Amino acid sequence: MKPVKITENVYSLRVNHFNRRLFDSLIPLPQGTSYNAYLVKGSEKTALLDSADPEKAAELFDYLQDEKKIDYIIAHHAEQDHSGSIPLLLEKYPQAKVVTNPKCKELLMTHLHLPAGKFMEVKDGETLQLGGRTLEFIYTPWVHWPETMVTFLREDKLLFSCDFFGSHLASGELFSEEHLVCEPMKRYYAEIMMPFRSNIKGHLEKLSNYDISFIAPSHGPVHRNTKFIFDIYRDWAVSEPRKKAVVAYISMHGSTYMLVNRLVSRLQEAGVSVEKLNLDHLDEGRVAMALVDASTIVIGTPTVLTGPHPKAAYAAYLANLLRPKAKFVSVIGSFGWGGRVLEAIAGLIPNLKAELLKPVIVKGMPTEADLAQIDELAALIAEKNKDLAAP
Repeated sequence: MKPVKITENVYSLRVNHFNRRLFDSLIPLPQGTSYNAYLVKGSEKTALLDSADPEKAAELFDYLQDEKKIDYIIAHHAEQDHSGSIPLLLEKYPQAKVVTNPKCKELLMTHLHLPAGKFMEVKDGETLQLGGRTLEFIYTPWVHWPETMVTFLREDKLLFSCDFFGSHLASGELFSEEHLVCEPMKRYYAEIMMPFRSNIKGHLEKLSNYDISFIAPSHGPVHRNTKFIFDIYRDWAVSEPRKKAVVAYISMHGSTYMLVNRLVSRLQEAGVSVEKLNLDHLDEGRVAMALVDASTIVIGTPTVLTGPHPKAAYAAYLANLLRPKAKFVSVIGSFGWGGRVLEAIAGLIPNLKAELLKPVIVKGMPTEADLAQIDELAALIAEKNKDLAAP
């Protein structure tokens, strides 16, 4: 394969993984993913930015078959889908230095057993000259590991953004198209970046000081419409949640389902947008995406022995990990003879800084009085959402 030119002497070495279906043995990949490395050639030095998952190292080396010398390997992030092929690269290019920050150096030495002498440490804002090309290193910790950084190529106004602004999207197209990339970017943000919203807000402000014409992430296509990319990230990470409720539920004998349907109908009648998610066929990414801009989370669950259904418990645990910006949360459900569903769910979501709205937990098949409680909950959610913008 031949490197694909982005700008003069700047090339994409994208390794697509079309048939990968899970990331970290957890995250569904309905559109596969890619591992993006980039080559920058100055008049004096050549830098390779990131590498590829070691499973796909042969494809990366296919791109590099005509490259006789690499002086620097820029490591933005120590996770193996970015760094895993660095030991092999150092075998092929033994003169190369691994350029990174001290924290990333520590992690690479731990995870890949790279010797300390192979590293060149750089500070936040420090530059590296390649001859007619200037790389500026910008620390972006906790996007999404503590050591992450990005690199700005000054002359080309090109930001190598690592996981920032990425998407799990295997594609043959060099550049992104807004209508195609927005959903996989939102899924990527929701699954990986959402727990670090406060950090992302600060990094967006930091990067706003740069005149950026291209964003080249480590997963997915390169972005030319950088305003669109920054705007959607600000919307997801910084703006207020929308007038939207996520109702994530599972039902065993129909009672919880009756409650869910009544709640969804009443919310829609009151003008609240609802995303109804059946947890029987759980897609963690779909749940995560739904949570990005929702103001309200409702868990619907029957009682299994004395606690929530395991799939409902998992959804609550997932929401707790992802820390969405929801303002309100509630629980609806049913039991046969007893239990402590509400207490168990509450114990699973300590990270949600949301107001608990009056739960509705009923015994057996819902009565009209039970359904009236659902109507009251729907009215309360609508009132709490009245000043929020529509999705």
